[in-house]
Amino acid sequence: MPVVANSIKFGTDGWRGVIGDEFTFERLALVAPVAAKVLYDTYFSIVGSRKIIVGYDRRFMAEDFARTVANAVTAVGFDVLLSESYAPTPAFSWAAKQLNALGALVITASHNPGAYLGLKVKGYFGGSVSPEVTKEIETLLPEGVAEAATPGKLEKFDPWPSYTAGLEGKVDIAKIRDAIAAGKLTVFADVMHGAAASGLARLLGDRIHEINSDRDPLFGGGAPEPLPKYLSQLFTVIKNHRESNKTDLAVGLVFDGDCDRIAAVDGNANFLSSQVLIPILIDHLTLRRGFTGEIVKTVSGSDLIPLVAALHHLSVYETPVGYKYIADRMLAAEVLLGGEESGGIGYGSHIPERDALLSALYVLEAIVESGLDLGEYYQHLQQQTGFTSAYDRIDLPLASMEVRSRLLQQMQTQPLTEIAGQAVIDCQTIDGYKFRLADKSWLMIRFSGTEPVLRLYCEATTLDRVHQTLAWAKQWAE
Repeated sequence: MPVVANSIKFGTDGWRGVIGDEFTFERLALVAPVAAKVLYDTYFSIVGSRKIIVGYDRRFMAEDFARTVANAVTAVGFDVLLSESYAPTPAFSWAAKQLNALGALVITASHNPGAYLGLKVKGYFGGSVSPEVTKEIETLLPEGVAEAATPGKLEKFDPWPSYTAGLEGKVDIAKIRDAIAAGKLTVFADVMHGAAASGLARLLGDRIHEINSDRDPLFGGGAPEPLPKYLSQLFTVIKNHRESNKTDLAVGLVFDGDCDRIAAVDGNANFLSSQVLIPILIDHLTLRRGFTGEIVKTVSGSDLIPLVAALHHLSVYETPVGYKYIADRMLAAEVLLGGEESGGIGYGSHIPERDALLSALYVLEAIVESGLDLGEYYQHLQQQTGFTSAYDRIDLPLASMEVRSRLLQQMQTQPLTEIAGQAVIDCQTIDGYKFRLADKSWLMIRFSGTEPVLRLYCEATTLDRVHQTLAWAKQWAE
């Protein structure tokens, strides 16, 4: 038991592992009751409930793993509401808050390749639990939880109706529907075989053009991550549409495996990451909806974000990478929007959780109300701020954890003073090492805590400069 327990580690958002190797029914049946107990110990005094939401995405045997969670949690005396279908992770976070539950246990591996599955732990407030809570789960794993004399109740529920109704109330849904019906807006949705499937159609009707909507646990041989390398079909579809229709506003919306991350493709088939979408959303929500509050960004976020925030006299708060840090801030302050470069965006008017479907609705609202293509909107913000940049990141596999340790030690004992021919003028260490360079570009180097991977991020004035800097960083690491 201790050996199994000690091998289970929670990362920035949950515990993940290869199915049949790290992630097994046996291990899940061990983790789930402990997670339920920690949720109870942490939140019962606030909630006064013994209810746990259990949900899942569309990965291999996800519903079977969810059933294992439900049975293990009821066996130790908790009541469980088990989803009767797949749904976005934010739908289960929403359910935890709406149904007065201690929290939610969600079977998903988010954007990881098909070999992986995992467990996300959400709190009663509708967001990811803090690092202290997941640490407590790890600490108590060797002890386990004894079965109760009286098991809890197990019931099923449909997570979609309450969730979509909640989203509809946050946007001008009629205006978006009317634009689509009139042929002024064409919406493509690449759901990447994941839990976003049917989501936009439920909200906006059957004129949404959904691609990769079938359940494919192998994700077409790739991963359900909103990155250009996985979006060749969407690029082709939008290019073909533009050739045959040059008058409407067209957009492609991309959702990761559990629908908490988003990216977009504009009407000219240009990829737009959340580094682009976040500034657009800040501008739209303040200018047209009158929203106020703090902007929360991770340290890897674009420099355009604080510049657009300044246009609207909004303060900016910076966190380490990981949405749980943004969620913590959303619970402590009045926040308009919190976002991370990997695609997770959440809103203070919603739950403290990244929600790709709500972001998609706000993006569509921004297009309809501005009358601008997303690419044009981004250019407009660049002109307003006088800031033009390009961005990219790479995840560099290392030979071993020993190599990782050696590089980390080198970083600590031999600080970098020059990178890709540019002098280092500042180094921020809130999460990894973020180097500000003399030409106003920046390079960020982060070491994965759980695997031999180096994460490299760069923003510079041109894409060529970005790639030169990343190539330098790669060479330094190797």
